[in-house]
Amino acid sequence: MIGVPKAGSAVARAVDGWSEDGPGVWIKPLVNDPAGYRTTVMRVDPGPLGEAHFHDEIEQVYVIEGDFFDEEGGYGPGDLVIRAARAMHRSGSETGCTMLLIYTPAAKASA
Repeated sequence: MIGVPKAGSAVARAVDGWSEDGPGVWIKPLVNDPAGYRTTVMRVDPGPLGEAHFHDEIEQVYVIEGDFFDEEGGYGPGDLVIRAARAMHRSGSETGCTMLLIYTPAAKASA
C-alpha cells in the first residue's frame, strides 16, 4: 500500500492476499494517504443490499467485473458511480463483483 508522492510517481505492486472486510466482502487496499486519498479493490459475493452507510469522502465506484446495485439502479463492467460525500447508500450484487473504489476528501475535490 502506498501514499500520494510529493513529486514524481509511486507504484503499488501486485501483492497476494485479500483482507476480509465483513461477510462476503474482501478488500485489497492500494493507496491510503494521510491526506485522505484512498484507493481499494473490492470483491463482493452475491447478496442483498447491505447496511445503509456513508463516507465522509467523495466515493467513485468503477465496476471491473460482475454486477453491482444500489437503491438508484444497477451497474455492470465499465460503469462508474460517483457519490457525493456523506450520501447515504446501501448496495449489493446479484452475481458477485469486483470494483475499484476511489475516495477523495470532499474539501480537496474540484467542482
